[in-house]
Amino acid sequence: MAMLLLIMIYLAFISLGLPDSLLGAAWPVMQTDFAQPLETAGLLYMIIAAGTILSSLASGWLNDKLGPGKVTWISVTLTALALLGIGYSTSLAWLVICAIPLGLGAGAIDASLNNYVALHYKAHHMHWLHCFWGVGASIGPIMMSYYMVNQGSWRAGYVSIAYIQFSLAFLLVLALPLWAIVSQKSKTEDWHTLNPDEPERAYGVKPLKIRGVKYVLFTFFFYCGVESTLGLWGSSYLVNSKGMSAVMAAQGVSFFYTGIMLGRLVTGFILLKVSNHQLLIRIGQITALIGAMLLILPLPVPMSLAGFTIVGLGLAPIYPCMIHETPVRFGKTHSQSIIGYQMAVAYTGTTFLPPMLGLIASYTSIGIFPYFALAYVIAMLIGSEKLNELMRNRTNE
Repeated sequence: MAMLLLIMIYLAFISLGLPDSLLGAAWPVMQTDFAQPLETAGLLYMIIAAGTILSSLASGWLNDKLGPGKVTWISVTLTALALLGIGYSTSLAWLVICAIPLGLGAGAIDASLNNYVALHYKAHHMHWLHCFWGVGASIGPIMMSYYMVNQGSWRAGYVSIAYIQFSLAFLLVLALPLWAIVSQKSKTEDWHTLNPDEPERAYGVKPLKIRGVKYVLFTFFFYCGVESTLGLWGSSYLVNSKGMSAVMAAQGVSFFYTGIMLGRLVTGFILLKVSNHQLLIRIGQITALIGAMLLILPLPVPMSLAGFTIVGLGLAPIYPCMIHETPVRFGKTHSQSIIGYQMAVAYTGTTFLPPMLGLIASYTSIGIFPYFALAYVIAMLIGSEKLNELMRNRTNE
């Protein structure tokens, strides 16, 4: 039962990744079709992220009322409807309307599944889970470029992925009874190393009052800033600064998500032997720093694409390691609330950092893109190291 549910969760994370990279891949063409300026993509991204923030903050309440299975099913259905709506949109107003359920669905499923896996499965599963997000995020631009080449339209890409989401929603309905069975089994078998005597919920928890949480949130803010900035503006940068075609640029951005996917696959195997999450986070951040530096250097296009891949490889272990460490660092009692806040702050970074780059680029040049990416990586590294220092001091007290 546990393995069957895990397969369903993996599929759900593929569906979570599929829409994340579509807007950035399609925007160079969508921008022309809707006669919109470059920064409009940032506005749409902000609306999607705002919905994600709201549903992330409500994740604890939603899980208590509905359970993670129903939350996941409803979320996937919402994203399917939103993608279908975008595919048939005839104006910017409809894009804005469809962006709202797209964000709400993404936030609820992200926070719910992350907490469920952190509590009921081993650490390597968390990395492979997020590897499957990378599968979806990598497939998205590839599918989009395929439809733009063969059908001359970005709309078919959105509609096709919507149908994939509807198919998954149907499977999730069939799998609803598995969630309660696995949750009960994990309690009796003590799959996780956390204290089994802790209560499942702690109402009235104020995450910001818990020592170290602010540094976690700061790190998540800039992590998502890096990831979403490369995903949203990478294609536009390659088209406008490197002279690539829109189709080739969409495929190029898929290298970034492929780097994340492969990095998480490898990290999952590493964690079968090594359990030092802090070391993996630090190695990942240094790798991302090197990749961001490659983007700044005046190198040929292949090297720029390599920079995208290296940043992706570096980012790979950071998010899942920090999520899985949440119950360990702050306790099982507080994990759902804190993970909900982490998702909300992460998507706040998604809301403001990429659009800020788009706004500035509209007055200057998209050539500023790699400098912003490097600045976000450095900020993320600083927040993570401050958290590590605090955790070491707490251990020595």
